[in-house]
Amino acid sequence: MVRIGVASPGPLDPVRGVILRTPNIPEWQNFPLADHLRAIFGVAVTIDNDANLAALAEWRYGAGRGHDHLLYITVSTGVGAGVIVGGRLLHGARGLAGELGHVAVVADGPRCGCGQYGHLEGLASGTAIARRAQEALAAGEKSSLAGLPAPPTATAVARAARAGDALASRIMAEAAGHLGRALAGFLHVFNPEVVVLGGGVIQAGRIFLQPLENTLRREVMHSAYLENLTLTTSALGEDAGLLGALTLARAKTVY
Repeated sequence: MVRIGVASPGPLDPVRGVILRTPNIPEWQNFPLADHLRAIFGVAVTIDNDANLAALAEWRYGAGRGHDHLLYITVSTGVGAGVIVGGRLLHGARGLAGELGHVAVVADGPRCGCGQYGHLEGLASGTAIARRAQEALAAGEKSSLAGLPAPPTATAVARAARAGDALASRIMAEAAGHLGRALAGFLHVFNPEVVVLGGGVIQAGRIFLQPLENTLRREVMHSAYLENLTLTTSALGEDAGLLGALTLARAKTVY
C-alpha cells in the first residue's frame, strides 16, 4: 500500500496532521497539511516534526542504533531536537514535546525567530552566529570577516575561525558554550545513552565541538551523567529527515 510520510517544521499536531505554526513558512498557521496532501494524492498521509523524524532515523539506521535512550539535536538555521525514551519517540500530550531549541538559556537574551527571548536557537544556531558576527563588525571589532563582499554567514565565521581569526573563534566558542550548557540540562532531564549532533553548524568540527564538550563537562551536575554516554555526530546527514519520514510511513501510525 502506498503511503506518504512527511517531515515538517513545527510545532505541529501529528495526530491530526495539522501544522500549528512554522516561523519560516508564515502562511502555515493551523494548516491541515495531511488532509491537503491526502486530497491531492489519494493515499494515507502521516506527518511529524522534522527533528523528531531525524532522531527516529538516527535511532533506527544511524548513529543511535542499539540505544533505546537517544537525544538528537540539529544546529543549522535553527535548533531542533528529537528524543527517544525507552525505544519510543517522545511526543508529549499533544505531539509538541522535544522543542529544545526553544528552551530559554539566557534571561533577556536576543530575540528568537519564534518571537520569544533568550532561547537556545537565538544563541547557538547558524542564524545566531551570523547575526553575532554582523553585530560585532558593526561595532568596529577587527576581523578578516570585514573584508567579505557580503555580510558573514555562519559558514564564513566557521571558516575564519579555522584560519585563526580571533573574533570568529570567540563567536563560535560562545555559541558552542550556550549549546553545551543547555545540553548539560538536557542530560539531567532525559539521561540519554547517546547524543547525536546534526546540522550545518556541527560541520564546523572541533572549533565548535571542543568548546561544547568543555562546557558540557563543566556544567553537568555529576559525572554519572557522562558515564558510558556516547556524544557523536549524525551518521545520516541531510538524509536523516527523509529516512525518518520513510520510517513513519511504514509504521502506519504516529511512532
